Amino acid sequence: MNYFQKNKKNIIIGVIATLLIAALVALWLQKKVIHSSDDIVGVVYPSTLKVGDTLSFEDKTQFAKTKLWNFGDGTTSNKNQGIHFYNKPGYYQVTLIIDNKYSKSFPIIVSARTVPKKDSVKTVTLIDAPSQAMQFENVQFRAISDGKQFTWKFGETGRIDSKDKLAIYSYQKPGDYVVSLITDETAEPVLHQIKILPAYDALEEEVSVEDSYAKIDNDFKYHLQQIAYGNSFNMHYNYLLRTYLCNNENTVVKVNDSKVNNFYMYCAGLQFDKNNIIQTVKVNFDDAQNCVTKVDINQSK
Repeated sequence: MNYFQKNKKNIIIGVIATLLIAALVALWLQKKVIHSSDDIVGVVYPSTLKVGDTLSFEDKTQFAKTKLWNFGDGTTSNKNQGIHFYNKPGYYQVTLIIDNKYSKSFPIIVSARTVPKKDSVKTVTLIDAPSQAMQFENVQFRAISDGKQFTWKFGETGRIDSKDKLAIYSYQKPGDYVVSLITDETAEPVLHQIKILPAYDALEEEVSVEDSYAKIDNDFKYHLQQIAYGNSFNMHYNYLLRTYLCNNENTVVKVNDSKVNNFYMYCAGLQFDKNNIIQTVKVNFDDAQNCVTKVDINQSK
């Protein structure tokens, strides 16, 4: 009996064990060293939007050394996250390229903004403006009208303040004001009431520390709610960023005692997922009491 016949059973077991070990090593190499497009951790949202709307993108691929976003309209970015705007309607493929080797595509549909047809009946002139704003804040007033001539009085100076259809005004003193708009399409002035709250960085000395923090919380809550209502994102976002966060977009935001996000991504999501009701806001300052380092938010639909 030769060696093979004598040790046939042990040889077969050894071959099977060797093949099994080789398979496990190959699987480990595939997971740790060898990557594919399926390993890319990128997100683009929303997938359908209108011209001028904000498209957000973010990549969290762990093994990526370089990355390139191609938005399909001739523009690119190498950032981990950010926003993009499309100027024309159409179907676009947003492609994320990792290490010039792996890629993942996201289909995006951009539709045109529809312009409503004018009826034969003239539009009733209205004032589109907030009913409440802050002292020194740039407040936007828009005339909804078929008129060609506009005369604004914002109630603070007693004079004509603007003759543009879209006007921006900053109130220097807090109080209740009546805004007046006269056009060539109206027989009587169109009126709008607005309440201007005092700027919280000019608090009087006798105000308690607790009241000061409560006013800051309420101010923060007001501007977040304006973003949730779909009002000017840049104006309210930049106000909070500049006034309280020391321009740190990565400030921690905790929502409903569970979700944790950075300030930019939270506000971007708040803009897309409109009509959230901001119930409470609690800000936390650094040791020097200069910059907010964390924001606790309770909200609901």
